Amino acid sequence: MNKNIDKEKALHLMKSTTDKRMFERYQSIYLLLSNMKINEVASIVGRSPRTIKNYKKSYSISGLEGLTIGKPTGRPKRLTEKQLKQLRNLILTKLPADVNFPTEFNWTANTVCKWIKNEYGVKYTIPGVANILKRLGLSHTRIYTLPKINFKKQENFKSAFKN
Repeated sequence: MNKNIDKEKALHLMKSTTDKRMFERYQSIYLLLSNMKINEVASIVGRSPRTIKNYKKSYSISGLEGLTIGKPTGRPKRLTEKQLKQLRNLILTKLPADVNFPTEFNWTANTVCKWIKNEYGVKYTIPGVANILKRLGLSHTRIYTLPKINFKKQENFKSAFKN
């Protein structure tokens, strides 16, 4: 690695990137190649010396290309893209009663949880399903049950308006 060439490349990359995190990485290497100490660079870019050491190590191993941010791995999805498309299509075109949930008139997150479990054998929590629905561009409803509801008073109230 030629220090002067990489310093110029880092400067060029700093000027051309729109990604704030990549700018910070290129800037760190540029400053290190300008003979600044790790603690000084950390102070300038607002990162810990350990982070700057990690940037330096990545640069030492793979050059400026080693600074690129990889795709986060995260936990693998439990439903495939095909299954998600099928789920979205189902919610948009059918009622729960059409797929053996006879007492349900609307899709709720809880109903979707049950359907996913029955159809794919994958267990989700209600918040997990709410996140899936959001990613699919759908909304969900929550059913609230009042803890002190008096059904007799409620029926009397309803019947007073039926006459």
